[in-house]
Amino acid sequence: MDAMLLISLILTGLILALIIKGLMIVQQSEAVVIERLGSYNKTLSPGVNWVIPFIDKPRAIKVRRYQAIDGQNVPVVLEETRIDRRETVLDFPGQAVITADNVSVTVNGALYFQVIDPERAVYQTENLIQAIEILAKTSLRSEVGKMELDKLFESRQEINDKLQLVMDEAGNKWGVKVTRVEIQDINIPVEVEDAMRKQMAAERERRALVLRASGEREAAIAQAEGEKRSNILVAEGEKEAAILMAEGQRQAIDKVLAAGGERLDPQLVIGYLLGLEYLKTLPDIGKEGDRIFLPYEASSVLGAVGSLESLLRNTPK
Repeated sequence: MDAMLLISLILTGLILALIIKGLMIVQQSEAVVIERLGSYNKTLSPGVNWVIPFIDKPRAIKVRRYQAIDGQNVPVVLEETRIDRRETVLDFPGQAVITADNVSVTVNGALYFQVIDPERAVYQTENLIQAIEILAKTSLRSEVGKMELDKLFESRQEINDKLQLVMDEAGNKWGVKVTRVEIQDINIPVEVEDAMRKQMAAERERRALVLRASGEREAAIAQAEGEKRSNILVAEGEKEAAILMAEGQRQAIDKVLAAGGERLDPQLVIGYLLGLEYLKTLPDIGKEGDRIFLPYEASSVLGAVGSLESLLRNTPK
């Protein structure tokens, strides 16, 4: 009886030990791939799971971690049985790339990916991190090599989109979703950078000259337009003044003819008015010099003025 009780206790203890040994708690955002006798059995989801001890074993996957060595964070590759399903960043070092115009540049980038199928991530590639990194480097060289240096700085987003398409297509086979790819830095040789700086300075100077010439041209056009309008206004003013003067002379002639009646000759009236205008200009002519030479015709004009005034005085009112 005592032997049976002892055996029962031993069996119970073994069963409890096996149950406890087989319990496996998986954290949120983690997954564990279980192999049974060397072949794939199942993928454990977050929560409490139970596997058969000594028969079911988790399959390890290679991951990259950073460890502090000599005061610096150094990346190291480790094997872990728990697969992190959160988004992970892979910062691959700068790569020497030759552009389409034969300029050697160093490109540094970062890649963000997430394991969506742990089974494929474990079985489809021997080293997932290395496979992703090498594919990212080769794809980066391929895309950058198609572009010239000037376009390279303007097409970062275009390169990022193309790299993401290539990486995502390959990642589907490995159970990985590439969320985005970012080019961080593009380093160029010093002599090329100096040449680009001089080119940019020359381009800015050229734009400044173009803007200055355009401004001067617009100013000249505006000035010419203003002078044109001014000349038009002056001409219109002179035209209106001439019209008013002619109208005034016509009214003066009509007035003189009306005062003289039928005895006045219109030609005599016109001569009279011209004589008055001539007399008005004599003071101005005298200001220009000490001596004044009057033409012979001036005596006839002045005579017409005197004759007409005498005739008007003798006209009965």
